[in-house]
Amino acid sequence: MDEQENLEAVMGLIMYGGNAKSDAMEAIAAAKKGDFELADQKLKDADESLNHAHHSQTGMLTEEAQGKHMDITLLAVHSQDHLMTAIAFKDLATEIIDLYRRLDEK
Repeated sequence: MDEQENLEAVMGLIMYGGNAKSDAMEAIAAAKKGDFELADQKLKDADESLNHAHHSQTGMLTEEAQGKHMDITLLAVHSQDHLMTAIAFKDLATEIIDLYRRLDEK
């Protein structure tokens, strides 16, 4: 990967991670209002964004495994942090939505 491709991959992680986190937050808000159909759609959207982010990350890891090392910059570290936070947030959102479903059933 050249420098431009690295930057695009890093920015992809940040963008898709941010989208996933936003979708997960919107899913919680929808569940809080009792709109579980929208909550489920937003979780699906979050998963789609996470899949895109994973593709960017996999490309970076593949290049690294092939001996094509990239410079570790603050931006690269930030992108990984963004992705991991989004994954954790989406997992937590799923649990919160399940709790709202249980409360709604009572």
